[in-house]
Amino acid sequence: MNSELLYQLALTEVPNVGWVQAKILAQYFGEAEKIFKAKQSTLENIEGIGEVRARSIRQFTDFSNAQEEIKFIEKFNIKPLFITAKGYPQRLLHCYDSPTILFYKGSADLNASKIVAIVGTRSYTDYSKKMADKLVEELSAQNILIVSGMAFGVDAIAHKAALKNNLLTVGVLGHGLDQIYPPDHAGLAKDLLKHGGGLLTEFRSKTKPDKHNFPTRNRIVAGMSDATVVIESGIKGGSMVTAELANGYNRDVFALPGKVTDTKSAGCNYLIKSNKAMLLTDAQQLIEIMGWEEKKQKTNSKPQKEIFIELSKDEKIVVDILKEKETVHIDEINLRSGLSNSAIAAAILNLELQNVVNGLPGKMYRLN
Repeated sequence: MNSELLYQLALTEVPNVGWVQAKILAQYFGEAEKIFKAKQSTLENIEGIGEVRARSIRQFTDFSNAQEEIKFIEKFNIKPLFITAKGYPQRLLHCYDSPTILFYKGSADLNASKIVAIVGTRSYTDYSKKMADKLVEELSAQNILIVSGMAFGVDAIAHKAALKNNLLTVGVLGHGLDQIYPPDHAGLAKDLLKHGGGLLTEFRSKTKPDKHNFPTRNRIVAGMSDATVVIESGIKGGSMVTAELANGYNRDVFALPGKVTDTKSAGCNYLIKSNKAMLLTDAQQLIEIMGWEEKKQKTNSKPQKEIFIELSKDEKIVVDILKEKETVHIDEINLRSGLSNSAIAAAILNLELQNVVNGLPGKMYRLN
């Protein structure tokens, strides 16, 4: 039995150790097994852990649940993604409440270069179906990964539209991978997997689709995506939770406007009115704001000019990343640079002041 996986799973069961503390420990030790075998004094001295949590880790001895879950994982070829795993959705790492471990079935890249979440009401209208189909069709040329929650309504429409337009799509579940909820979407789940998509969850097998699991699920939808699009939503509901979470994670949020008298568009109109979402009318607008528009290079264009300004070590790291692409999102700079958020912010500010870097809408950057 995989001992490291055993300890990874066990870490999620330790009393008083939540997502935040698990991330601190994983970053400090690198491996879950080392966390459990560390001295209590070492654990106590880690900022954010302290005596009570250190004692909980040292006194933990019941690995039976973890052993049972490993049997399920191995039987059904589930990919467990611990927070330090390369395949873990790296965008989620920038969220303070990122899950300690995820369970994945599928082959789509969870770190694709362009990821868009599409969410909305379960009781959709013809308007939302038409607009969702149109939006996904227009996005198809961009090779974007579509993420949603496999629920009735707009979620299912988004998944189906992605399949129809040969886009990969991932469904994020509010339960374990031993079932599909709603059961009517069992066929849709099979289609996602068959066409190279995937099913993702932080919940273990035998976890029921209880109501309180879905807001928890929504943070994964919001956190692993570059942008969240709300197609149609009332003033309350899961879509609004996802939009609020995306805002909190500093992600771009878009909403399709509706009639002011339409209660099913009240949520979208509120998000736009309160500046929590950008008004969206078509896919081209989203592509431009996100900086995903591919610019045709002129045949007689000259190679990019060399930068003769003396750069600091941090500035040089940022510039080297920006040299590789026309535009780069701030999350990619964060992931690849190895620098702290404050160091990146300072480096980019200095580069902008020196007219080396230009900031674009959608938190994109490029070299001048």
